[in-house]
Amino acid sequence: MKISRSGTQPSAKGSAEYFTGHARIDPLLQAPEPARVAGALVTFEPGARTAWHTHPLGQTLIVMTGLGWAQRDGGPIEEIRPGDVVWFPPGEKHWHGASPTNGMSHIAVQEALNGKVVDWMEHVTDEQYRK
Repeated sequence: MKISRSGTQPSAKGSAEYFTGHARIDPLLQAPEPARVAGALVTFEPGARTAWHTHPLGQTLIVMTGLGWAQRDGGPIEEIRPGDVVWFPPGEKHWHGASPTNGMSHIAVQEALNGKVVDWMEHVTDEQYRK
């Protein structure tokens, strides 16, 4: 058994390479091999969002606070609220973040394939971000 104590892993600022606006990433778990699961609490300020990306084994989001938006490539922007659970299948291009007027926090859970959990792509433009 291993207990990771709250506050023992430093928060990180979401890199401008992969995020638009202000996002904070608080690591929650990184299971040791042979397990592959990793998870973090991600907090987005109003208007902040990820770039387009995919996950080799999919991703689950558990919305904790606020009002967010999520979109898969070719689909509509969907509102996500506390208690909502969002599943993106392996390889599905998508983005997620806060709405323009409200912040949002979610727990993001994904598994690594050959050590990789995400493939980052281009930024979501302001035009794409508008509903």
